[in-house]
Amino acid sequence: MSNKPVDQSRRTWVTMACAAGGVGGVATAIPFVSTFQPSERARAAGAAVEADISALKPGEMMTVEWRGKPVWIMRRTPEQLAALAKIEGQLTDPKSELKPEECPEYARNAHRSIKPEYLVTVGICTHLGCSPSSKFQTGPQPSLPDDWQGGFLCPCHGSTFDLAGRVFKNKPAPTNLEVPPHMYLSDTKLLIGEDKKA
Repeated sequence: MSNKPVDQSRRTWVTMACAAGGVGGVATAIPFVSTFQPSERARAAGAAVEADISALKPGEMMTVEWRGKPVWIMRRTPEQLAALAKIEGQLTDPKSELKPEECPEYARNAHRSIKPEYLVTVGICTHLGCSPSSKFQTGPQPSLPDDWQGGFLCPCHGSTFDLAGRVFKNKPAPTNLEVPPHMYLSDTKLLIGEDKKA
């Protein structure tokens, strides 16, 4: 055992340096360790997404994100639903038969949905992946036919879709907008990405 006196100021300095080093090490380690956990976005990428549609009024549309894609949920008016039957002859695939994997069986009908008033579709054009614009107003408008009944217009190359997401003939988009798997959890809640109870 040494008989030398302990240098208290040096001991205090060493203790403080060790403490500061420990704090710095922890501060550095936390962000590093957190990189091993999947991000919130990555966790949600494959997960189903709930949507509250209680505030959606007839004629309105909302967008939710599922797997990094915009999913449109539109509540159609009785007039908009009636217009769907008037234009079937102008559509490329009115019964969603060209790509059945992009439209679940329960949505292969004239309104392409479980409940007629609600459209649930991925808002990405099937031509080159642009996002079409909503054009719900009827009648003649720029880039649209004079007898336009409402729907969606892709501004990139002019593809048009009706209010069921069905593509019109002679347009660049080869197929209808995709209908994702979905189901109703209640009258006001939708689950996008799962359809076990559809």
